[in-house]
Amino acid sequence: MIDKAIPYGRQNITQQDIDVVIASLQSDYLTQGPKILEFEKEFAKYVGSKFAVAVSNGTAALHLCALALDVKAGDKVITTPITFAASANCVRYCGGEVIFSDIDPSTYLLDIVKVKELLESSPKGTYKGIIPVDFAGRAVDLEAYRKLANQYDLWIIEDACHAPGGFFNDTKGDSQNCGNSNFADFAIFSFHPVKHIACGEGGMITTNDEILYKKLLALRTHGITKNELEYQNSVSFANGTDNDIINTYPGWYMEMQTLGFNYRLTDFQAALGISQLKRAEDGLIKRREIAALYNEVFKTKSFVKGQSGVVEGHAYHLYVIEVEDRLGLYNYLRENKIFAQIHYIPCHLMPYYKQFGWKEKDMPNAEEYYKNCISLPMYPTLTNDEQKFVIEKIISYYS
Repeated sequence: MIDKAIPYGRQNITQQDIDVVIASLQSDYLTQGPKILEFEKEFAKYVGSKFAVAVSNGTAALHLCALALDVKAGDKVITTPITFAASANCVRYCGGEVIFSDIDPSTYLLDIVKVKELLESSPKGTYKGIIPVDFAGRAVDLEAYRKLANQYDLWIIEDACHAPGGFFNDTKGDSQNCGNSNFADFAIFSFHPVKHIACGEGGMITTNDEILYKKLLALRTHGITKNELEYQNSVSFANGTDNDIINTYPGWYMEMQTLGFNYRLTDFQAALGISQLKRAEDGLIKRREIAALYNEVFKTKSFVKGQSGVVEGHAYHLYVIEVEDRLGLYNYLRENKIFAQIHYIPCHLMPYYKQFGWKEKDMPNAEEYYKNCISLPMYPTLTNDEQKFVIEKIISYYS
């Protein structure tokens, strides 16, 4: 018998995590300190990208990417309806138009065949970009999306919030890490407590494009630069004098050169992120072990209509099964202190997006998936006994 509640996801904070946060709090910096750059470098190394920019959360990461790519009013961007709303909202923040395209029911990912049909049915130039999502931790085949995007001059933002450590194999058989930006203009990650790496809140953007990287740095901090090589105002103005003999900018000077935001991460959050990153691979191993047991147990059960399964490169932020009588199972599990969750209510049927004309039956695969999906407990500290208890309760409900 399990007495304590079992959530669908849970952070794992160790004494080492606590110690590094305390040390950071006792340092000279609470924000904009050395831990930010250290975290960025370590994270870029982990996923295999050239650059990384730490930000306040995953939503901020998406917004900054859209800004850096100059999304503006009237721009049409394609994404999946099965995702957290932020994947779509970032386009709306910039005045763009979100165009949803249906999922592949066998993978739960944005269906590239549907996207291709959408692009082919409109004049070239109709769409500006694609935001595919590594939903539940399953890696999108970005090589295929890059090939398609190149045909239509589209940019790609990979929403990899569910998939640090995930990967897919390209046509040459090489492993391509989620977020390495070999095929996407940007990739974004979240450090919310239930994610693989927890900072409380936090996010990261990765890219291989130095120009876009520099745009992100400015946009993250109010559009302000302190790099005198980039200054536009005169030295005399900066010094507050008409003396032309002075030829250096004063130490206090800075310039706001574009409209940016305060989307910075704190130093102590970065310290926590660095500590968590050191255990990321161990967490992935455990997640894949949990997924393997779920897969083995449920693959022969008649009440299971589909499941995440065992997929190479899957990072397993979530383990989803599709079941008959999902509502009944959800309530039964809660009665037994198992707090499974639903991911996600289709974005296109949220009242906000329905006002733009989206309606039921527009995305039949996504809507059918939503009727049956349930995310089971999945986190590295889930014990064998707890997982077996979850499995037993699910089976007992359908017995």
